[in-house]
Amino acid sequence: MVALTTPDIAKAERVVVKIGSVLLVDEATGALHRSWLDAVCDDIAAMRARGQDVVVVTSGAIAIGRGPLNLTSQSLRLEEKQAAAATGQVRLTQAYQESLGRHDLTVAQVLLTVDDTEDRRRFLNARTTLDTLLQLGAIPVINENDTVATTEIRFGDNDRLAARVAAMIGADACILLSDVDGLYASDPTDNPDAEHRPQVKVIDDAVRAMAATAKPGHGTGGMVTKLMAADICMAAGCHMAIALGTVMRPLDALENGALCTWFVSAAEPRAARKKWIAGTLNPTGKLVVDDGAAKALSAGKSLLPAGVIDIEGEFGRGDAVVIVGQDGSILGKGLSAFSAEDARRIKGHRSDALEGILGYQGRSEVVHRDDLVLNT
Repeated sequence: MVALTTPDIAKAERVVVKIGSVLLVDEATGALHRSWLDAVCDDIAAMRARGQDVVVVTSGAIAIGRGPLNLTSQSLRLEEKQAAAATGQVRLTQAYQESLGRHDLTVAQVLLTVDDTEDRRRFLNARTTLDTLLQLGAIPVINENDTVATTEIRFGDNDRLAARVAAMIGADACILLSDVDGLYASDPTDNPDAEHRPQVKVIDDAVRAMAATAKPGHGTGGMVTKLMAADICMAAGCHMAIALGTVMRPLDALENGALCTWFVSAAEPRAARKKWIAGTLNPTGKLVVDDGAAKALSAGKSLLPAGVIDIEGEFGRGDAVVIVGQDGSILGKGLSAFSAEDARRIKGHRSDALEGILGYQGRSEVVHRDDLVLNT
């Protein structure tokens, strides 16, 4: 993946687009804004046509599901929100499929919670699924799994979920489409002369002080959650934009210079990921490799099972492990694609023999080069 050193949606190879419920749903009637959805899906189709991967993180299931269940109260109990989400999610996914289907694009529904991005095994499973869907040309449409979520529903976590998804899949850009066109020094609804901030490179106390509280309505996210999302994106090497979504073709407008706020990361996704592996994760096991594997690693290759001669410690799939040479020298650290138990079964074997040994077809590498940091 080519590093996106400056924010440019047209040059991003992988983009996450977050759509708020206030854009999708009429606040008074609960009706879906179909013409607007068609327009934003036209933008997504144009991005796909030029080879960009696009993932949509969408709100709106609760807002859409209220009407069919006659939930007219503005204040719903948690179980009522969960029921509305279950009803609305069907209609929401169908609407995306119909709209993107006009461009012969396939929608894949993915329901996640923030916990799915924090638990290591669930994180890996979700990342693999999303990567596979993108490789197959589908548009993953992700919503928070509100039918099982609890406090998440109350805090507008789809902003943060979009950022975590962007970090998970190594996105270059994350676009939060909202009813505001970015960050202001003060609330522009109270102060018409409030100064707009077109770019933010560091989120400090002064920037956080600018955040306004969420406005009333279907949407539960405010500027505070958007700044939390920006923190996550920037740490992962992903640029993030807060952009006005109330216009037709909002992504096209953003591409052509519409007013927004870009939160600019100093890193790029791969470098940020490797920094995280190198400095944050504590290894729970050790892989001893032969001289041929050590040479291959130094040449930028992945670690294959054939090059592993010994396994030490107990670890799970996705855990950090130290890689050492036959002489005991530490070569680097990486994320194991297999548990210690399975790694012991396949060590020394060719990759084409793994399915016969394990009974399933997993990764052909024990540690992929994207999940590997070598000592220098």
